[in-house]
Amino acid sequence: MLLSGDEIRRRLNGDLVIDPFDADRINPNSYDLSLHHELLVYEEVVLDAATPNRYRRLEIPDEGLTLQPGQLYLGRTVEYTETRGLVPMIQGRSSFGRLGLFINPGGALGDVGYCGTWTLEMHCVQPVRIYPNMRVCQIYYLQIEGECNHGYSDKYQNSRDIQPSLIFREFDCDQRDEQLELNFEELLHGVR
Repeated sequence: MLLSGDEIRRRLNGDLVIDPFDADRINPNSYDLSLHHELLVYEEVVLDAATPNRYRRLEIPDEGLTLQPGQLYLGRTVEYTETRGLVPMIQGRSSFGRLGLFINPGGALGDVGYCGTWTLEMHCVQPVRIYPNMRVCQIYYLQIEGECNHGYSDKYQNSRDIQPSLIFREFDCDQRDEQLELNFEELLHGVR
C-alpha cells in the first residue's frame, strides 16, 4: 500500500523523518526532494566494479550548471530522511524526464530502516541546465507485508554526502582500498 501525502504528513517524526520539511512539497502520494549544490563525476575512462574509482567534485553555482550527455553525474538530496517499518523509494520528477534529464532512471528502492540523504544518479540526452535546491525527485513510501528481520546494511547507511559506488566491497579485493577524491584545486593551489 502506498502512503498518501496526508499520511506522510501524519507519520512525520514517527515512522518517518524528512529534514528539512516543507509542507508545500507534499504531493497526493509523495514528497518533493531537492538537489544539493555539489555533484561528483568519475575520472576513470573505464569504471571497474571490482575496484574503487577516482572522482572529483563539482559545485553547482546559483546561476546553474549545464550537464553534458555521455557523463554520469552523482548528486544528493538536501533532505535527510529516516524510515521505520516503511519502504522508501525515490524517483526523478517526470518534468525533468521531459527535458531529457534522467534521475535514478531505474528507480531507487530503499530498504526498511534506511536513514540518510539520497545519492542521485543523473545523465542527460542533450545539454541541460540544473540549479542547486531545485525540486528534483520525489520520495514515496510503501508498507511492507510480513516479517522483516533484516536491518539496512551499513554500506550507505547514515550518509550525509554523495556516495560513489561501493560495490567493490562485494568482491574479494583489498578492503583497504578507498575511493580517491581528486582535488585538483587543492593540489594546484593548496586550497579546499
